Amino acid sequence: MAQPLNILLAGFGGQGILFAGKLIAYAGLIEGRELSWLPSYGPEMRGGTANCSVCLSDEPIGSPLVLEPDVLVAMNQPSLDKFIDSVVPGGKVIIDSTMCTRMPERDDITIFPVPSTQLAEDNGLKGLASVVLVGKMLREVGFCDPVALDAAIAKSVPAKKAHLLGKNRKAFEIGMLNEDGDSAPVCALPDGWVAE
Repeated sequence: MAQPLNILLAGFGGQGILFAGKLIAYAGLIEGRELSWLPSYGPEMRGGTANCSVCLSDEPIGSPLVLEPDVLVAMNQPSLDKFIDSVVPGGKVIIDSTMCTRMPERDDITIFPVPSTQLAEDNGLKGLASVVLVGKMLREVGFCDPVALDAAIAKSVPAKKAHLLGKNRKAFEIGMLNEDGDSAPVCALPDGWVAE
């Protein structure tokens, strides 16, 4: 039985925060886990605040609101500054280091700075930095089987955007293969993996 995992994803509207949370939630659903997905965003279409609480557990979940995350995914400096102190000791923080220039100084958490916005843009995947970070999170946290996350991507990309399925898989792969940080990965891509 896996430990419950409380995840908080935070950034600006338009960065794919809610989509990233949806991928994680769908992966949990595919694996038959208890889950909650709670989006929170401002009234702006782009540029306002956006965050998403995701809980994964093998037991019923008491509250969908994540106040003390085991994992924080921060895609901008204001979000990192706002939520870093709420991460539980021993927690993990995945940071888009393209958008966050000041790294936290806590020594009781593990920090993974990943230039996900830059990686996405360099690979022709503009707008998919959040999926890169989900891949990195899977590599470092191992919250599901990579095959379940791939199925979640297929489920989450709408039919009218089916042409973006391969790009989302590529962004996931880039995150999974990212070696930034100083820990051994807890999850890897399956043998023979090909991002189509």
